[in-house]
Amino acid sequence: MDSASIIFTAPRRAEVVIEPQPDPGPGQVTVKALVSLISTGTESWCYRGEFDADSGWASWVKYPFHPGYSHVGEVIKVGEGVTNLSPGDRVFSTVSHRQFANVPDHSVKLPDYTTDEEAAWAWLSVITQTAVRRAKHSLGDTAVVIGLGPLGQLLTQYLRVLGLREVLAVDTEKRRLDVALDHGATRAFHGLVQDARDFVLEYTEGRLADVVYDVTGHYSVFSHALRLARDWGTVVLVGDTPHPSRQHLTHDLLTRQLHVLGTQNDRLGPGEQYWTSARQIQLFFEYIHRGQMRVKDLVTHRFPPTEAAGVYEFLEQSRGETLGVLFDWRNL
Repeated sequence: MDSASIIFTAPRRAEVVIEPQPDPGPGQVTVKALVSLISTGTESWCYRGEFDADSGWASWVKYPFHPGYSHVGEVIKVGEGVTNLSPGDRVFSTVSHRQFANVPDHSVKLPDYTTDEEAAWAWLSVITQTAVRRAKHSLGDTAVVIGLGPLGQLLTQYLRVLGLREVLAVDTEKRRLDVALDHGATRAFHGLVQDARDFVLEYTEGRLADVVYDVTGHYSVFSHALRLARDWGTVVLVGDTPHPSRQHLTHDLLTRQLHVLGTQNDRLGPGEQYWTSARQIQLFFEYIHRGQMRVKDLVTHRFPPTEAAGVYEFLEQSRGETLGVLFDWRNL
């Protein structure tokens, strides 16, 4: 059996290639793709291939590169020793954008009440849930979310579920702000982050925010994010810049004794080990099922995987017009 896969063969070159698909090994199942969600920020940087030479990005992205880590598929074969999954089950896994894949038998089995497209947000839900856990909010906190792309939208919804007093959204794209306001943000600032300080002061009783989330992944935002946190407040870096050499601290860190937290994927510290990625995903599905969060209306674009080359060109030019962007494999 052969499998179609989306591969970046070089910077700014996406192709669909046909690769042989082996049978599942012990403890594995073979899944046939249903949908896969593009991580528009991360994959756009991987597509461009422009990173600091000594950055984590440069050591991770080697061409040919298989992008993607949000894959929903249907089990079609099971390997030796697999007892918890059967053909016909739907699973979420972090494999790349591909038609068929062998995944571990501990991949997350989807409940019947979760749709394919909702499930595709599972890993982004882990990234953002981990960030919120690391911030250690208290009831009535105020927060600023800078960058209302897919991750920023999920962060906003988690903060609403937690019961924050103010969730202030900052972005240069008005459409993204309108969506955030409809999903839990209490106020929105349409403009550049360097101009948002008076806005944050107005809605935090002059204190500034307890927690500021920089979800942009752009090196220029961090120094301005520091100015939006209150004395002894926290700035959480959720987006990882490909250009850390251009990212810099300001005097705010020392003079106002700020905390800076870096978060990545599902890495939680001692005392939080119960919240594995699988448990965080299950909690996300429960929130969706109860109507406490929603992602169906965050999907703005759906493409067949055969159009991958054009999709990544489109994202490079017009990513601000998008939120959730899916490859739909169901009719391939």
